[in-house]
Amino acid sequence: MTSTSELSDRTTMVVGASRGLGRGIATAFAEAGAPVITAYAREEASRAGLEITFTAVLPRITPLTDLGRPAVAAEAARSGQTEQEFLQQFGEPLTPEAAGAALVELMRADALAVAPAYLLTGAGLRELS
Repeated sequence: MTSTSELSDRTTMVVGASRGLGRGIATAFAEAGAPVITAYAREEASRAGLEITFTAVLPRITPLTDLGRPAVAAEAARSGQTEQEFLQQFGEPLTPEAAGAALVELMRADALAVAPAYLLTGAGLRELS
């Protein structure tokens, strides 16, 4: 288990933290001791003159969330595939727990070494160029 003060010097912003992957990510950050700023607080952070860096993390579609289930069904139908066939091209599905763990690891990294954008999959983070 991660120490509750391990990430206390970092601040995170999680968009969509009320459910699904966002909730798993926000929960993992909070358990690791990182203060979490959600999207509604972004303007206040800017107004306060906080020096915040942003890294985009784009989660791959997953059937394990309320948003992902209908999206997978629609994309599979559009491509003439079954949902199972459609999902096979992506490998292991992204779970909320895996998303949270991957992003806590990203927060542990040296801020200067963090890329501007990542794809988040069931296999973890992949830097986007």
